[in-house]
Amino acid sequence: MSDEQTRDWPQDMPIVDPHHHLWDLENNRYPWLQQEPPPQLVCGDIRPIRHSYLVGDLRADFGSLPVTKTVHLQCDWDPTDPIGETRWLNRQAYEHGLPTGIVAYAKLQDHHVAAILDGHLAASGRVRGVRQIMNWHADSMLTFGAPKGLMRTPEWRRGFAMLAPRGLSFDLQLYSHQMDEADKLAGDFSGTSIVLNHGGMPVDRSPEGFALWRKGMRALARHDNITVKISGLGMVDHHWTVDSLRPVVEEIIAIFGSSRAMFASNFPVDKLYSSYAAVWQAFHTITAAFSADERRALFAANAERIYRIKD
Repeated sequence: MSDEQTRDWPQDMPIVDPHHHLWDLENNRYPWLQQEPPPQLVCGDIRPIRHSYLVGDLRADFGSLPVTKTVHLQCDWDPTDPIGETRWLNRQAYEHGLPTGIVAYAKLQDHHVAAILDGHLAASGRVRGVRQIMNWHADSMLTFGAPKGLMRTPEWRRGFAMLAPRGLSFDLQLYSHQMDEADKLAGDFSGTSIVLNHGGMPVDRSPEGFALWRKGMRALARHDNITVKISGLGMVDHHWTVDSLRPVVEEIIAIFGSSRAMFASNFPVDKLYSSYAAVWQAFHTITAAFSADERRALFAANAERIYRIKD
């Protein structure tokens, strides 16, 4: 979709992007982006995005799309200084107006996690939650560093229990075969808001894999404290088309409903597969038959409510 085409975007349908990243490779440390050779990951060859991506670059990718607010997700900043990313992001927001909200990093099984959580909150009033990527897979190329079964351990659950009293949500990124653990977690901590990342990452697109993903998504949707971001689908479908995304997007919305799902870009990671405009136009096309209220919820209102960035 060209910028010329985005000029036709309905101006009464603003976009809130609740999942993007920023990084400054000249001044900060991001091990996964800077290591040699580049790591082998589910997102593929990351060399095209191994350069600084700042607020100005994000705004340039917006083009003429009416993006009004954004939420930044932690992106594996130097793990020895997790609060440094929040301080840096707070400066970006002060100087450039974005991001609106911040989901910071915390290693929940760490003995000092309470101090880390409090440090994030002290560093920025924009912090709304934390993310610790939980993806584990027998295929090392698909694993993001989380040990198998981490969500079941007492140490990790002790840290997870500290989120709700601080008003923090948890962004949960995992694979289908881990959803049974997440099902129990959500039930045990019903007062903690959990935001499922990237539509549950349906990496196995075989009929059996899709069935496992659907079963897990239905189990998670039974919990009122779980919502879902429809994002990052390029990571599991590198050569996506509207037709290849449609079954996944429609299934997610059918399972969670239009009041508990939200669209997001996952930029600049998903820039490996398409333009920013193409991502949003795909969502626009797939939801063409939805009501105006449903679309406003999916494109903006749900993100504002879930991340508490409405005002």
